[in-house]
Amino acid sequence: MGVRRTGMSGRDEAAKGGAEGGAARDGRARRVPSAGARLTAAVRRSGPYAAVRDAVYRMYEHRVEASLPTDITPRHVGVILDGNRRWARSMGLADVNHGHQRGADKISELLQWSTEAGVEHVTLWLLSTDNLNRPANELDPLLEIIENTVRKLADEGWHVKPVGALDLLPDKTARVLKDAGEATSGAPGLIVNVAVGYGGRREIADAVRSLLIEQASRGTSIEELAEGLEVEHIAEHLYTRGQPDPDLVIRTSGEQRLSGFMLWQSAHSEFYFCEVHWPDFRKVDFLRAMRSYAARHRRYGT
Repeated sequence: MGVRRTGMSGRDEAAKGGAEGGAARDGRARRVPSAGARLTAAVRRSGPYAAVRDAVYRMYEHRVEASLPTDITPRHVGVILDGNRRWARSMGLADVNHGHQRGADKISELLQWSTEAGVEHVTLWLLSTDNLNRPANELDPLLEIIENTVRKLADEGWHVKPVGALDLLPDKTARVLKDAGEATSGAPGLIVNVAVGYGGRREIADAVRSLLIEQASRGTSIEELAEGLEVEHIAEHLYTRGQPDPDLVIRTSGEQRLSGFMLWQSAHSEFYFCEVHWPDFRKVDFLRAMRSYAARHRRYGT
């Protein structure tokens, strides 16, 4: 199982589970950019500097894309969309929901890049079970952003599949997810798993619970179940049952851990950790992940 970390952007705060960061760790204070630094950044994002930068970027993007082998593509890519709040703070924005919205706006681009690359399944971790403990003044707007994003994905024609403990979510959010899943169940092309209210441990517990209920309905005793239990029996009850396990897991914002993301399915996944915050994730970052994946030698323990 390979691990690679690349990128240019620094980090100032550790993520606390799920798709977003929490408080600073090990006593390190969060660095807030000065007004001068923000002004310099704004100048660099506009005018002649930006035009030259964009031209160079496009040349490099084409170079990386041309270097990718066409016969080594991950079927399933999982993405931990990390760094929305840190991006907002680095931009001097007091309301971190601007970061969540900017991150949500990036998703359609990612799905288009994935389609172009030949990826068949993408799992997006939008909200973890731990995130549900956030204060209402942050959680409620975030849930609304997620609802609008899921509706948008359905309207765009993506095959949306909710994965997560929907019973932990507010009724309105759960209904939006279910409606999107039902409305797009026959959509062709890329399958988009939207992980909302998702936790890897919770998923395994739900899978075991579902298996026990199923076997009990058939009159199977606990002893009989224990004697014949195989790994595949649990896999058949996961949220992503019927789908291939993720070949590649990408996490943005510099954190090098899964935080509970697809714990069961990622046993043989390749990992790619990117320093850039999710709202600033570019196509070239995606292509670098694809290039890194293509360079790995997957042995599956053999």
